Amino acid sequence: MRAIKGVLLQCDPAVKQILLAMNEKQSFIIEELDDYHLVIKADEEYRIRRELEAELEKNTYSLEGS
Repeated sequence: MRAIKGVLLQCDPAVKQILLAMNEKQSFIIEELDDYHLVIKADEEYRIRRELEAELEKNTYSLEGS
């Protein structure tokens, strides 16, 4: 048996769905605890946060260019 260092991530259900979709491409989720909490691989945390931020930015409405 091998232990994996994890980080508890708290998010709303919509963000969790994005993370689950991202996880299908490259596995980083260790455990789904409930609708608001995931445990992810500690060494993937920075990359996941960057990718999630970029994904959320795509879905953000902006008044720029109006």
